Amino acid sequence: MAAFAFILIVIVAASSGAIFKPGDWYESLQKPAWTPPKWAFPVVWTLLYAAIAYAGWLVWSLAGWSLPILFWGLQIVVNALWSWMFFGLRRMRLALGDIALLWLSILGFIVTAWPVSDLAALLFLPYLVWVTTAGFLNYSVLRLNSRP
Repeated sequence: MAAFAFILIVIVAASSGAIFKPGDWYESLQKPAWTPPKWAFPVVWTLLYAAIAYAGWLVWSLAGWSLPILFWGLQIVVNALWSWMFFGLRRMRLALGDIALLWLSILGFIVTAWPVSDLAALLFLPYLVWVTTAGFLNYSVLRLNSRP
């Protein structure tokens, strides 16, 4: 039952990316040459969301309500808000702040989950790398498209 709950929470969070899509506005923006190809985003996020759900369930099954679970909950909420901020509101600065909080909450999960389950913590490392990349991309797009 708990595994289903973690999967459902992740699906709900991931749906924000389906609701708030890049669209014509994003396509019209200048982007750095190193921007990942469009196909990479759904592929990478699908794998990451599976790891996020499994890591959360793993920690929950070993420790129940705990500090790593609080970080897990924070990161999934902040994760869901990014697409709304960036694509929905078109507020790149606000979305960049969201990514900073997301990065810190992912790191918080890794650090606090490690004593509970090194596997759960390790499952979040690719997520941290991808969000770091997304943060640099968000910053670069903001910089390239800001008026002087």
